[in-house]
Amino acid sequence: MEYGLLDFLTLVGSLGFFLYGMKLMSESLQKVAGDKMRDILARMTSTPIKGVFTGLLITAIIQSSSATTVMMVSFVNAGLLSLTESIGVIMGANIGTTITAWLISILGFKVKISVISLPLIGLGFPLLFSRTNKKKSWGEFIIGFAMVFLGLDFLKGAVPDIKSHPEILAFLSNYTSHGVFSHLLFLTIGTFLTMIIQSSSATMALTLIMCNFGWISFDIAAAMVLGENIGTAITANIAAAVANVSAKRAARAHLIFNILGVIWVSLMFPYFLSSIDWFIVKFGGTSPYQSPEAIPVALSIFHTTFNIANVVIFIWFTRFIEVIVTQMVPQGEDSEEFRLQHINTGLLSTAELSVHQAKQEIMVFSKRIGRMYGFVNDMFAETNDKKFNKLYDKVEKYEGISDRMEEEIANYLTKISVGELSTLASKRITAMLNVITDLESIGDSCYNIAKTLVRKKEKKVWFDTPVRENVIQMFKLSQKTMDEMHKNLDHGYTKININAALELEERVNRLRTKLKKEHLKNVEKKEYSYQTGIIYIDIVCECEKLADFAINVSEAIEEINH
Repeated sequence: MEYGLLDFLTLVGSLGFFLYGMKLMSESLQKVAGDKMRDILARMTSTPIKGVFTGLLITAIIQSSSATTVMMVSFVNAGLLSLTESIGVIMGANIGTTITAWLISILGFKVKISVISLPLIGLGFPLLFSRTNKKKSWGEFIIGFAMVFLGLDFLKGAVPDIKSHPEILAFLSNYTSHGVFSHLLFLTIGTFLTMIIQSSSATMALTLIMCNFGWISFDIAAAMVLGENIGTAITANIAAAVANVSAKRAARAHLIFNILGVIWVSLMFPYFLSSIDWFIVKFGGTSPYQSPEAIPVALSIFHTTFNIANVVIFIWFTRFIEVIVTQMVPQGEDSEEFRLQHINTGLLSTAELSVHQAKQEIMVFSKRIGRMYGFVNDMFAETNDKKFNKLYDKVEKYEGISDRMEEEIANYLTKISVGELSTLASKRITAMLNVITDLESIGDSCYNIAKTLVRKKEKKVWFDTPVRENVIQMFKLSQKTMDEMHKNLDHGYTKININAALELEERVNRLRTKLKKEHLKNVEKKEYSYQTGIIYIDIVCECEKLADFAINVSEAIEEINH
């Protein structure tokens, strides 16, 4: 049999078509769901069991455990999910991904769904031109769904004709009858195929097609499925490579959970497969050991049973897995788990208690912004390029977290405001909304100063001693406004001494005005280059803006008492 380059490219193209359909269907459904999907993951993971059902539901809908786990890693990175909550979602995602095997087994081989694939594309295509994003996403979903089964049909046609060329089957059989060695070999093949393709669903489709054509036996196919379970965890670990410590731990938990599951099933592999065979024959089916056509359904049963059993066993060891991954990925000295510390259990019994909970979270927000400003100060003094870049990365990371914290606290305060509130509580919520807006603006100012310092380094701008001392003076005065802000927030939403904050505002404004006047004279005298002057005055003005936002926080607290 001749199987040339064109035939191979056709096979690869068919696989690519299938994968693209799966990707399109997954991404479009995530767009359709929008924030609802985020709410499901954030709210329905308070216990491991709830997390399992959440992971199952999401993965069954979007047809990709990899997509679910990558989303989960991003939510852990943003602080929406804890490590414990994410482990439950991982377990559920493993069960949810078995739906793919059932769809292919029942529809892909029994029903000629590819016949209606083109009409489905015809139905979805006009929606792509809709001005409404949601309709456009539905159109992409319909087309993606059709492409999955068209791709599957192309794959079936692109594989070599085994029945007409038994020598290929004989070649494969040389690797399928070596007992434990064959089990380990095809387990490894399943792992690497999934790592390369980055989709356990696609690898499962290939495995089922190989079974349907009689390439491999039931036990070998089951070994490949076990390998796919390990390979699918690689995607989450790739996604977590640039994430924080919590996200890395969540990705490792996925890998450990899947490896532990494969180990215990491998130890009792023959007995497990025999029980699947007995179950199918008992209920009137054909043994997968006797008929290749019976393997797809048997393999789907194996895949589902294995993953459900895995969850039932290891859901009781969630804390144990958490301990293992915590030791694997230790907390670094400079790293921090960014997540809400107080707003994590929903609204409390009374609005007043919920307001207090929000106040505590705002204090955490304020302290993080304070640390962010400290990093900016350190950047100005740092001469080592590696340390400088590391500090900038921290500022950039904190800026993203400040955006998320503002959004989450604002959503929480909005929910509180819907209920019955006293006049004082209502005023406090209004003040808090203003406070978090100003805190986020301080974070933006810190980020802007950091970017200016990067520009200064890239353009090799050097400040002479007087200019450097002026910047340090502005930094110190801005820091005093931040300290006063922290003090007033810590004091609580009661009567505060606003005079100190107002006095600092005057001092900052006077210094800003003085430095700008001196700057204009220095430019005229050509004391430094125009480019140096731009960077210098940008830092001064951004510090003044930062101080204004800090003073606005104190004024928002004072406003409650009027």
